[in-house]
Amino acid sequence: MHWRNLYRGFFMGVSDIVPGVSGGTIAVLLGIYDNLIEAINGLFSKEWKRYLGFLIPLGLGVGIALFSLSHLMEWLLQEHPVPTFFTFIGLIIGVLPFLFYESGAKANFRLIHYVLLLIGIIILILLPEAPGEGDIIFDRTLSVYVMLFFSGFIASAAMILPGISGSLILMIIGVYATVINGLKELDLTLILVVGSGIFIGLMTMSKIIHYFLTHYRSATFALIIGFVIGSIFVIFPGTPIGTTMWLTSLLTFIIGLSVAFILGKIEY
Repeated sequence: MHWRNLYRGFFMGVSDIVPGVSGGTIAVLLGIYDNLIEAINGLFSKEWKRYLGFLIPLGLGVGIALFSLSHLMEWLLQEHPVPTFFTFIGLIIGVLPFLFYESGAKANFRLIHYVLLLIGIIILILLPEAPGEGDIIFDRTLSVYVMLFFSGFIASAAMILPGISGSLILMIIGVYATVINGLKELDLTLILVVGSGIFIGLMTMSKIIHYFLTHYRSATFALIIGFVIGSIFVIFPGTPIGTTMWLTSLLTFIIGLSVAFILGKIEY
């Protein structure tokens, strides 16, 4: 078992709660993105036991973060949204040097790769603005569960791509509040339905990403870097108002940047 993946999964789970921040981005920062894609793809291979040893601690860490911090993150996003988002902006900017290192950009990038990077930024900027968390859906009909399943499927496909947030996708669909409430209330039926969608989405998207990382590694990383840079614009909460808010936001930005730098140094 790769027990170090417990804390890696925990950080990925924290990021997945926040709209606009991707667990895939944290996986890159922690140096396990390629291994994550390979492990998900390997679940149905002859060496599935080896890959389970990688994924089980990672999944436990994600689960611990989702169930233990959903209340805290919801409170922070409601009561202190600007400093909270500046923390994650610092974290995302801190990821970029490691992304460029992982991609071998200095040696491998050509003009086409920078064009792809720019396209990635534009795609994220042009994402429709999330209308809000949406109302909690209490009337759970079959059609609602089908929608929740496909919401999980679409969100997980985004979740595994650095820079594209699964939580943001849930907000755009309008089920974010319903899913977060289900996690807080331990609604097992909802968790099972959404979880099934997430699992199938991860399996599907990981195969696509694995193919492109294997055959078009530099181009894929160029697009991923664009997604990550674009996510900064997605979660930017606006200019802080007042001296106290400026100082608090600057402090949280530095904390996020420092955490990214320290984690990156440890992992790489």
